[in-house]
Amino acid sequence: MQRTSRLKRELQMLSTEPPPGITCWQTEERMDELRAQIVGGTGTPYEGGLFSLEIKVPERYPFEPPKMRFLTPIYHPNIDNSGRICHDALKLPPKGAWKPSLNISTVLSSIQLLMAEPNPDDPLMADISSEFKYNKQLFMEKARKWTREHAVQKNMDAVEGSKENNPDQKASSHKRHSLSAQQEREEPAKKTCM
Repeated sequence: MQRTSRLKRELQMLSTEPPPGITCWQTEERMDELRAQIVGGTGTPYEGGLFSLEIKVPERYPFEPPKMRFLTPIYHPNIDNSGRICHDALKLPPKGAWKPSLNISTVLSSIQLLMAEPNPDDPLMADISSEFKYNKQLFMEKARKWTREHAVQKNMDAVEGSKENNPDQKASSHKRHSLSAQQEREEPAKKTCM
């Protein structure tokens, strides 16, 4: 009951006073499954991109953090190929910083900030983190390329219509998921964020 009333208040707040560059809504009639979109920040390699996220709200919310992951591929040291996000606000103490006074809006805002300011010292993707630290120009080029390929909305109708009929997109998605599985098998030590 507490979760339902709190989520209703939060969704109302998100629809009337959303944080800049962030939208969030519930999927169909289910309050425990939300979707969000974050606009890539100006001056970042994600500028011009629209990044979709999936939010699953646990039964014990707000005493447990929501589960969030990117649905849009993003080249970032704190976000893996499955879209999982390494962020303190998404984990319970002692390893994390989640507390019931936080809400979905503040967590989405902090993820937007993480996009603008990656934390290479607590990476999910060690190779991208290393690139960010030691070859920032290459990181920026790759992040911009991924943004152009996966997050730039050219024409919403064309994008929606092509989702079902675009073999390249299906291949890209399949390639990403198989790459993720391969990386998990071959390089489990690379993922340091727990």
